[in-house]
Amino acid sequence: MNRLKLLIAGFLLIGIACKQSKNTPGESEKVSGVIDELAVQRIDSTLKSFVDSGNIAGVSALIFENNNEVYYNTFGYADRKKKMPMGRNTIVQIYSMTKPITGTALMTLYEKGAFELDDPVSKYAPEFANMKVYEREDAMGNPILADPRRPMTIRDLTRHTAGFGRNADIPGLGKMIKEADALNRNNTLVEMAQKMGETPLFFHPGEQWEYGPCVDVQAFLVERISGQPYGEYVRENVLDPLGMNETRYYVPEEDRERFSAIYFREAEGHLRQLHDEEAKSDYFTHWPLTRGGSGLTSTLDNYMRFAQMMVNEGTLDSVSILKPETVKLMATNHLDESIEKRSFLPSKGQVGFGIDFAVRLRPPASKEENNGIVGEFFWDGAASTLFWIDPVNKLTAVLFVQLFPYDQIGLHKSFRDAVYGPFKPN
Repeated sequence: MNRLKLLIAGFLLIGIACKQSKNTPGESEKVSGVIDELAVQRIDSTLKSFVDSGNIAGVSALIFENNNEVYYNTFGYADRKKKMPMGRNTIVQIYSMTKPITGTALMTLYEKGAFELDDPVSKYAPEFANMKVYEREDAMGNPILADPRRPMTIRDLTRHTAGFGRNADIPGLGKMIKEADALNRNNTLVEMAQKMGETPLFFHPGEQWEYGPCVDVQAFLVERISGQPYGEYVRENVLDPLGMNETRYYVPEEDRERFSAIYFREAEGHLRQLHDEEAKSDYFTHWPLTRGGSGLTSTLDNYMRFAQMMVNEGTLDSVSILKPETVKLMATNHLDESIEKRSFLPSKGQVGFGIDFAVRLRPPASKEENNGIVGEFFWDGAASTLFWIDPVNKLTAVLFVQLFPYDQIGLHKSFRDAVYGPFKPN
């Protein structure tokens, strides 16, 4: 009888344990998650060390895992002269972290059947119908041009293989790019497209990866295909539905006290704070040009909403921006191995490129490479900002800093190492 009672009690205890385990999944997820107490200590120590060394003025970071906030902290100043601490609601310039938002706006039109990725750009924009490719100069200094081997496609725009040059120092062609001045903020997107269409390409479409104005042309296409000004379209179809009311091209006067300063690192431990009129004036005027490749400001939580929408396969808080299959398409490598010239892209790690995101294809081969998880997709900004989406761990990370030149201090790698831990050879 006593033995029977013990058996019954044992079964009851097992049942209670199972019930508790079933009802508290958060605890087991937290134990097996990426961000544990040790990771928090690593991240805090890493970010603080960059501020203490004088190589950055201030930094903030936010990480979500399984839809829960698992890390947030700030160190240092957003504005050292004003003694304004870096904060959760600090407004920063995100530069090229604008690009994935533009790509998302474009792909909402793709979902509506408005275009196919392999459609020629000229199908929607005759401004690009008669483009030539720059080859060299003749003995008299006149440009020698060739017909492109194939038309530029929308897929080329989304993966930076369209052929555009961006540097004024490209021999011969650079002078033509500078004179066209297509990205002057006084141009409209239509005027930008006209000027770019009249400027020769740097290479034949699809033959190499070269960072440039491709995403600005995506914004123009959104405007052309939708029939709506790009700024209005992205606001109505991406930013407002996600509650990203502080992700803006224009910062109103009442919010400028939260706007971070920009810093230029001149030497180890030496920063120069740029004057506001030099660093912020682009955001105090409603310019004719609404760029797709740059130009937005944001806050830490605002940008995290975009990252969370992506990790949740296009939906956040019951609001759907994209379909899961579209997010997967954007997070899939579209660069063929035959495209060997890839500018600085290899410096990002073992990556390819999808639709306005770098896509990690392989784990780091050494401890010197950027850390990360195969399948993650990410990008960064000229002022050393960074974000990534790790669908394997359902983790999203946003790192804000306002530092030029772009991350010469290894901040991104150090932050990634702090998140994921020491390098482990395969």
